[in-house]
Amino acid sequence: MQRLFSLFSSFPGKMDHSHHMGMNSMDHNSTMPPSHHHPTTSASHSHGGGEHNMMRMTFNFDLKNVELLFSGLVINTPGEMAGAFVAVFLLAMFYEGLKIARESLLRKSQVSIRYNSMPVPGPNGTILMETHKTVGQQMLSFPHLLQTVLHIIQVVISYFLMLIFMTYNGYLCIAVAAGAGTGYFLFSWKKAVVVDITEHCH
Repeated sequence: MQRLFSLFSSFPGKMDHSHHMGMNSMDHNSTMPPSHHHPTTSASHSHGGGEHNMMRMTFNFDLKNVELLFSGLVINTPGEMAGAFVAVFLLAMFYEGLKIARESLLRKSQVSIRYNSMPVPGPNGTILMETHKTVGQQMLSFPHLLQTVLHIIQVVISYFLMLIFMTYNGYLCIAVAAGAGTGYFLFSWKKAVVVDITEHCH
């Protein structure tokens, strides 16, 4: 009986001790500040960064944060914009000169020339003889290989100019247009004009 009594007398103390421990842990948890998660905030930050890096789709005359073809080539000052303007101007002018140079090289590398004459009716019952000139090249030849390389360069430059214009930056768009116009003015007068050789037979 004495042992049983001592067992029951010690049991409430253990319960009080465990209850006190539980209350302390609850108080400790209640005093800790709750951790707040803001997924919308992080999403908004990322969304804002995406809007900042998104390409402008309207014409503008910005002088800062203007990416030119490559991610590492960013214009941030008026001096850099002036340098980019000159570079784009010369690139557009070179593109026009390259087209004329290809035509000149094509004329110089003519391999076979054939003339075809055919009669056509003329005014007042006359017969006109139109003579057409046909120029041919060999596929496995250095001139044709050179023309192929120049064609690739011309296509790449044309896409570069298109992408520069698609930045919608007014300064760069003006550089493309002005360079192309200047190049055409300087080189197009050398462009060959095809004239049919016509003979009159009465």
